[in-house]
Amino acid sequence: MNTTIAADPPLVPDSIAWTLPIEGMTCASCVSRVEKALRKVPGVLTAEVNLATEKAQVTVADCQTPVESLIAAVEKAGFLAHAATEPGAQTAEPAHPHDNTWWPIAVAAVLSFPLVLPMLVMPWGLDWSLPGWIQMALATPVQFWLGARFYRAGWAALRAGSGNMDLLVALGTSAGYGLSVYLLFKHADHGTPHLYFEASAVVITLVMLGKWLEARAKRQTTAAIRALNALRPETARVRRGGQDQEVPIKQVRLGDLVVVRPGERLPVDGVVVEGASEVDESLVTGESLPVAKHVGDKVTGGAVNAEGLLVVKTSAIGAESTLARIVRMVESAQAKKAPIQRLVDQVSAVFVPVVIAIGLVTLLAWGLGTGNWENAILNAVAVLVIACPCALGLATPTAIMAGTGVAARHGILIKDAQALEIAHKVRVIGFDKTGTLTEGKPQLVQAEAVDGDRTALIGLGASIQSGSEHPLARAVQNAAQQAGATAAAASQLRAIAGRGMAAKVGERDLRLGSTRLMEELQVDLSILAAQADALRAQGRTVSWLADVTGPPALLGLFAFGDTIKASAKAAIAQLQQQGIRTVLVTGDNRGSAELVGRQLGIDEIRADVLPEDKARIVGELRAGNATVAMVGDGINDAPALAAADVGIAMSTGTDVAMHAAGITLMRGDPALVSDAIDISRKTYAKIRQNLFWAFVYNAVGVPLAAFGLLNPMIAGAAMALSSVSVVTNALTLRRWKGHTR
Repeated sequence: MNTTIAADPPLVPDSIAWTLPIEGMTCASCVSRVEKALRKVPGVLTAEVNLATEKAQVTVADCQTPVESLIAAVEKAGFLAHAATEPGAQTAEPAHPHDNTWWPIAVAAVLSFPLVLPMLVMPWGLDWSLPGWIQMALATPVQFWLGARFYRAGWAALRAGSGNMDLLVALGTSAGYGLSVYLLFKHADHGTPHLYFEASAVVITLVMLGKWLEARAKRQTTAAIRALNALRPETARVRRGGQDQEVPIKQVRLGDLVVVRPGERLPVDGVVVEGASEVDESLVTGESLPVAKHVGDKVTGGAVNAEGLLVVKTSAIGAESTLARIVRMVESAQAKKAPIQRLVDQVSAVFVPVVIAIGLVTLLAWGLGTGNWENAILNAVAVLVIACPCALGLATPTAIMAGTGVAARHGILIKDAQALEIAHKVRVIGFDKTGTLTEGKPQLVQAEAVDGDRTALIGLGASIQSGSEHPLARAVQNAAQQAGATAAAASQLRAIAGRGMAAKVGERDLRLGSTRLMEELQVDLSILAAQADALRAQGRTVSWLADVTGPPALLGLFAFGDTIKASAKAAIAQLQQQGIRTVLVTGDNRGSAELVGRQLGIDEIRADVLPEDKARIVGELRAGNATVAMVGDGINDAPALAAADVGIAMSTGTDVAMHAAGITLMRGDPALVSDAIDISRKTYAKIRQNLFWAFVYNAVGVPLAAFGLLNPMIAGAAMALSSVSVVTNALTLRRWKGHTR
């Protein structure tokens, strides 16, 4: 199977794209602040920051904008940026500083537990309250040592004229701690007053625990990237000078002969030059069954050689390998923002200032209204603590990361979040026929010569097709070899777009092509018209050969047959069950198209379509604002793939088609189209669920806290739970199997 992946599409002329790992972001407000800082740098065209991957994708106009200026802008905004990488290089795994730093949470829990214990035993009539000085001694290290990160990040936000989750936590817990210290000193001579050290300490502990759990969960969303990166071996066995030697993978060069033993993973992309085996490509293409490989077949780095020794001539290395490009496409999709994320960005830009204002109003309203300033401070603390925008910031990117990751494992590469989001709305899908619904390997099933000399006719056909890689051309060339026909040398070979081929064979000026081409040349087809009609009725594709040296004269016809892919009928049925209308859009004749359409149960057939008309037909299918996807694999499908709302390309086709498509199917299996729509719908459903709960959580939690119905500790637990629940909900996508499994 040919699993060539298209090279990265060109950027804006003279532009450069950078990937900057960012440290210190905690919520959607942080994302907004980093983006604003980067966009202010002269020369920056676009800047997108992803909270889940902790990376910024920045495009600059030219080399005049150094990466150091981008890093400086991020640091000025209060965050840390690492050395950047250009697209094409493997980006490092995002750093999650909370993954292994569990001990601060354990220390905070140990210090906070004695403060909470009296509350836990109070229902049983026990009074285990600690002296106020001991409470302060336990709470102080939690507040100012273990909780120092909140002060640092909050101060950085303030200096940048913004706010974030850390600022809310720092303000809230400081208010609770400060109130307790005030009450302790005020009533020092009158016994131990009711203090609130436990509230501030437990809130900090719970927030730290929530961030730790969130970081661990986020790592699972990047499991697909890590799995793909782990596929390529570190070394390769290279045959040089007749000797096999093991060298680091970085030392392998194009054209090197790489020896792969049974059970080993292929270290490079290449072509088999010696040996035969079966290769397991499941982690690269999603194909569950081993694929037979012989001399001349292409193999992909990362696949496992099952049983035979293979010698592979290297055709792609490093960043240009199929595996590297797959990783790059998945990373790009995970880094890009879905259109729905814009709503979150707009909300988060004003969220923290609004929350602080609500907290201040709560403080004044309770304090002035009741005269109980202690209670007023606690209610204001609860408002600040519960109103964390973490869940908002994580709702969309975690779902996209999980969705694109599981899709990649099943052989579906989604280029960007926009394609993933739009695909869930698709109601009409156009299919190319040859190579998409059929095997794309037609055979010459009949040749009719006007003069009765079938062998000579096939020989002329092979001559005129000698410069073409079209599937029909290969079928004629194969038939010529089998018939022992002589293919004379041809000159002035040229393609006639959408119609056929032209060439000179000896002194004869020949044309081979469609009925439309013959009609334009005014060739009389009547002598073989009956045979042609009969062949078309059988679903055959008919091409004509004519001599136009003098008056146009028909020489004969060729009839081709193709095999429908085994999974095509089930794929069409599955799409129809999903409520999607299917349309066959092909350049083949109507008889052939209708036969395939009837066999597969396709809803509508558009035949005899020129390549330049396919994009127009996609526009017609969009009538009534229907969202349209187009599936194809050839150069002639590229305009339609680009014109559709979502283009879906087969990786078994051309690079041009994959450039134009938003989704690439790693196997030439039409059933994956249904899977791509299904994972899009499920991912978008998770995005909506996450955003719903994130918005509802704040819409319900903030008023409850403002009206004094939430204890600060409960608010802290709810805040931590919201972020973890959003990520956990997104991770349920990893259980998706798809219909093809």
